[in-house]
Amino acid sequence: MGFGAVVGSTLFFITHGFKQNAEEQEKKLLGGSHSDLSKLFFLEIIDTTFSIDGVLGAFAFTLSVPLILIGNGLGAFLVRELTIHNIERIKKYVYLKNGAMYSILVLGIIMILHSFGFDVPEYVSPLATVIIIGYFFWKSKIELNLNLKHESHV
Repeated sequence: MGFGAVVGSTLFFITHGFKQNAEEQEKKLLGGSHSDLSKLFFLEIIDTTFSIDGVLGAFAFTLSVPLILIGNGLGAFLVRELTIHNIERIKKYVYLKNGAMYSILVLGIIMILHSFGFDVPEYVSPLATVIIIGYFFWKSKIELNLNLKHESHV
């Protein structure tokens, strides 16, 4: 278990470093004038980084490689399609990012508990995710309504 923790944390920090570098490069791209081709290559590098991260996380749930490939492929496709088509709509919900982070925290805690032999029922993780995301969506909706009311009175 100690070896797994060392390998997992090492891979996390490597992928985290890639993500931080990608965020810095994204800020430079948005601020400067780069070609569309360089932006496309940059997007592909970011996708690759997140795919590696997703595959590593998927091994925590199953060792079935075909299942991991199908899950990550569908996940990447759906996330990209949702992002491209709904980016302006999603930006309005200011607390959704917080909900996603708390949901990942709960998933991490559940994974740690599993690694120490605690029997956490399988339905806890998706139920917690739905509750957390739902709460932050509701909170974002209230904030959005307050902003719309404030703008209509001004």
